[in-house]
Amino acid sequence: MISIRTIHTVEELGLVRDLENLIWAGDDAVPVHQTLTAVKNGGMVIGAFLSEQLIGFQYSFPGFNGKEAYLCSHSMGIHPDFRKAGIGEKLKLRQREEAHQMGYRLITWTYDPLETVNGYLNLTKLGAYCRTYVENCYGEMTDLFNAGLPSDRFLVEWDTAGDSPCERVERHPADLVAIEVDTVSLPYPLPVQTKLHTTDQATVIWVPVPSQFQEIKALDMKTAIEWRMKTREVFTTYFDRGWKATQLSKGEGSGLHYYGLVKQRGE
Repeated sequence: MISIRTIHTVEELGLVRDLENLIWAGDDAVPVHQTLTAVKNGGMVIGAFLSEQLIGFQYSFPGFNGKEAYLCSHSMGIHPDFRKAGIGEKLKLRQREEAHQMGYRLITWTYDPLETVNGYLNLTKLGAYCRTYVENCYGEMTDLFNAGLPSDRFLVEWDTAGDSPCERVERHPADLVAIEVDTVSLPYPLPVQTKLHTTDQATVIWVPVPSQFQEIKALDMKTAIEWRMKTREVFTTYFDRGWKATQLSKGEGSGLHYYGLVKQRGE
């Protein structure tokens, strides 16, 4: 039985540091003195335990934008042996519950939009949304997941009260698709042309992304970089025009998933 609970002690925060080292292959883990200070000053660390083994964690600290405090969700990691057990969703839901009780209205975090497991969880399952694209957010990164590519990120926003549910739409063949994809030249989809639509008639625009980006990266780094740059162009253009990403739709058997972009209300 997996239990989800907040973490406060130095000993258990040490387990979080060790698990972080395991997941990111020795990349700099957050030191215990920092997570401990955050926990004591408006932040939180949440752990997923199987018996006494820590198999997942989520770490957050307070942020401030000049007007209001919010919770900045810094990192979440799941032990490689337990990544299909739904632990990430459980950690995030507990995070929202704790944040709401502490008085936070908003939780923010970043993730790579080409990592579709994260995208499906963050947008489709949790109901968060993104309207901000950050180019090369963390500079050059050398860990297993990020080496060799600009560290572009979605900045996600999540209402802790759930008062502003995002629009959900079905994908239809006639809908606008922002990137044409060649699935013949390689065993993985290759973006070949970006189509930036200016029509005011569209209610949704779909942005295809590869469903297995790390496999593409391992097979052909040039293609992986092409995906990064093409999707960067599309997302930055539409976000600047007042669109936001509210869901990731799975394209079963196509090697592609699709981000759904809708126009922000009031735009």
